[in-house]
Amino acid sequence: MSARSSSLGSTPDLGGAGSGTLRFLVASAALAVIAGAVHAARDIVGPTMLALALTIVFHPLRRRLGRHLPSWLASTTLLLGAYLLLAGLGILMLISLGRLVALLPQYHAEFEARLGQLDATLNSWGISDRQIAAMKDSLDPTRLTDAASSVLADLFGVLSSFFFIVTLLLFLAFDGAQAERLMDHARDARPHLVDALVSFARGTRSYLSVSAIFGLIVAAIDTGALALMGVPGAFVWGVLAFVTNFIPNIGFVIGVIPPALIALLESGPELMVAVIVVYCAINFVIQSVIQPRVVGGAVGLSTTLTFLSLVFWTWILGPLGAILAVPMSLFVRAVLVDADPGHAWMRPLVSGRPPDPPDPPDLATHRDPGPEVLGVEQAHTVVRGTTP
Repeated sequence: MSARSSSLGSTPDLGGAGSGTLRFLVASAALAVIAGAVHAARDIVGPTMLALALTIVFHPLRRRLGRHLPSWLASTTLLLGAYLLLAGLGILMLISLGRLVALLPQYHAEFEARLGQLDATLNSWGISDRQIAAMKDSLDPTRLTDAASSVLADLFGVLSSFFFIVTLLLFLAFDGAQAERLMDHARDARPHLVDALVSFARGTRSYLSVSAIFGLIVAAIDTGALALMGVPGAFVWGVLAFVTNFIPNIGFVIGVIPPALIALLESGPELMVAVIVVYCAINFVIQSVIQPRVVGGAVGLSTTLTFLSLVFWTWILGPLGAILAVPMSLFVRAVLVDADPGHAWMRPLVSGRPPDPPDPPDLATHRDPGPEVLGVEQAHTVVRGTTP
């Protein structure tokens, strides 16, 4: 009888495990379908997220202006600021990538000479000619030009949605006047979801604002250092350093490759090493020491998860996904983790930080009363278990 009871008692555990596994599989399949749909609609999702991120960044300015100006004038100011920022970034990106495409062919002869020196060195190390030929084909400068042209074409693809972004920014700017009131109304029904979206907006604004400020600092220092070292296109590489500062983890690597390559072709490996050392010093101090302290816990994503989100969103949305990887991941976290109190256990896994310890209990409120707290007669009453 006891064995039968034991077996019956274990059945709910098996069912619970099975239903949990089934829920996990169904959720994974749903996420895969959603990811495929977002990838198919990336020409809409990417510009939409960009417009939303710009609106979030400028919303505090709009709220301050709304206290002193009419609502329509504050919304118009927000709109103009977003338009100017978007146009400026687009122009700088076009100039930088266009300059890169025009600059690389000028060093074709120098590139071939460097490859000849590398060929002789590798031969002295015993590497076969076939392997050297394969390596030279992979380092063909025309492939670098084609890669830059491909990125430029992708950028034109984003700019081709400029009318869509402009129109969406118009609507978001004027609807933002009612955002706080609508969120307060929705808080009564879904408080956790509203708090999660507010946290998403705060984290996105902090990340993009701090990345922009430190990106300008890094770009100015890089431009001055490259100009002093005599690297051609110093301004272009400074603009590239600013843009790649928005790309988490590997943005520095992407930003240093073009100026280091040009330095190698211009003056040899000594200048290339100098460029890499200067970039490493600047980025380590600013991006790895100072910037994370300023951002603090606003992002709430672990380093590994941030890198994986960079790879994932770049695959989903293209080059724009690399810049919007952190805001997109923050939005997914808000919807799937922060909005559901039952998923609170996932937050330390996502952020890479242990949860905050609970406040220590007040020992004075839990201590048994004694003669030093109560009177002598009251203490005896407590000991006897009677009430006065």
